[in-house]
Amino acid sequence: MKNSIMGTALLVLLVFATLTYCLDARLQACRPSEKIRGIKPPPGQCNPENDSDCCKQGKTYTTYKCSPPVTGNTKAVLTLNSFQKGGDGGGPSECDNQYHSDDTPVVALSTGWYSGGDRCLNYITISANGRSVKAKVVDECDSTMGCDDEHDYQPPCPNNIVDASKAVWEALGIPKGDWGDYDITWSDA
Repeated sequence: MKNSIMGTALLVLLVFATLTYCLDARLQACRPSEKIRGIKPPPGQCNPENDSDCCKQGKTYTTYKCSPPVTGNTKAVLTLNSFQKGGDGGGPSECDNQYHSDDTPVVALSTGWYSGGDRCLNYITISANGRSVKAKVVDECDSTMGCDDEHDYQPPCPNNIVDASKAVWEALGIPKGDWGDYDITWSDA
């Protein structure tokens, strides 16, 4: 009996140690990749719609090639983006080379979650404020580059961003005064 209890305790300890090691390894796997130095946007460049940031001359920005692991309830920060032509999202969406109405629930994901386009045109479920909404992934919120013409002279995205159209914010019932950066969870639909 004593050996059985001791054996069970050792097994539980071994499983716990293995899980802890694996979890630690996954969390540590996503570290900053490098830094880039901001440049001042030329006149008329960098659309500040939706409180978008514009790069600042000489400021250092962190880049990432990864994002935190995706779970059934992945924590993220919801940001506001216009995917319409002329909006702060810049050019057409990466996934389909199209612009999308602000009235359509669409998102861009940070580079690691975008996963080279593996989530393109698939839906994710976003939860916040006691509500959930399904949104289509149409673009990448580039965490590896920024502060250039291709990125509308905006800084690189952090590695934990779900950049969403107004339709997503409205479906979640988030008061307009809170639009900008909002803690959410998301999962593949």
